Amino acid sequence: MTAPIRFGAIGIDHRHVIGQAAHMQAVGGVFKAWWTQGEPGPMAELRQRFPHVPRVADRRALLEDPAIDLILIAAIPDQRADLAIEAMRHGKDVMLDKPGCTTLAQLDKIKQVVEETGRLWSVDFSERFEVPAVTRAAELVAQGAIGRVLQTVGLGPHRIAKPSRPDWFFQGRRTGGILADIGAHQIDQFLFFTGASDAEITLARVANLANPDVPALHDFGEMALTAPEGSGYIRVDWFTPDALPTWGDGRLMLLGTDGTLEIRKYCDIGFGDGRRTDSLYLVNRTRCEVIDARDADLPYFPRLAEDIRNRTETAMPQAHAFKVMELALKAQAMAETALGG
Repeated sequence: MTAPIRFGAIGIDHRHVIGQAAHMQAVGGVFKAWWTQGEPGPMAELRQRFPHVPRVADRRALLEDPAIDLILIAAIPDQRADLAIEAMRHGKDVMLDKPGCTTLAQLDKIKQVVEETGRLWSVDFSERFEVPAVTRAAELVAQGAIGRVLQTVGLGPHRIAKPSRPDWFFQGRRTGGILADIGAHQIDQFLFFTGASDAEITLARVANLANPDVPALHDFGEMALTAPEGSGYIRVDWFTPDALPTWGDGRLMLLGTDGTLEIRKYCDIGFGDGRRTDSLYLVNRTRCEVIDARDADLPYFPRLAEDIRNRTETAMPQAHAFKVMELALKAQAMAETALGG
């Protein structure tokens, strides 16, 4: 019988840790314990979702436990690199919420420690890994349903919900910035669907368009990427309207040589009250249809478990995780330089 992956969580400042833990549990993982500083907002939800998982007073209790294989990290973004490095140096693989780091200097250090330790540094790009419709879209692309992918258009609107946000959310340097944070999802999908291993950033822009009370926040960002394999346009923002039944109408559009594919991830306002998720709109030479993809699998998590056991990279190549964060951080820096920041 295959031994289960045992994991702990360090830093629960973002509620994405709930999904990280739940998906690892769903593939047989055992959630041993968690640690965090202070009393962050997601703590109540974590305790409600995992009532029998204890909080430890010192993260060393997790790092020094030889039975723990994997550490989940969803701390304040500018703390994630140091926590991941500490965990890897204790012999743990890590899965981080995005962004996996907030500076290129941090990324360089992470690469060095991965090389030294042989541990896995994986970023849960949830807009691909936790969305069944993206899995089904990848299957269709692999089957040639739209031919060769020429371009991606990724849209990542989010609801700002100011009263519920902690102070660090409004401090751009702590989050890495909108392109490094939300934009990392879209870069991941651009590289994945085009098959590119690198890209040139041809446009990078950030702005505070409607929130002058928090001037360090960029509420709008856009970028364009080009590679021999294809091109991409990305728009991310904090302008989800109040009436939408979820936090954001995230979409991805793929243009291929033989068709188009649109992924409506979190809601589809064409269906009743808009609460239906995971719709695919496929048009090619012989098909013009809407596909309900809610039943598709989420392969990242079982593959990561196998990678931890077998020291492989089937969930996501390590080089891909590094490149996504490199491009996201470079785009953020380019945009801030254009602002004079």
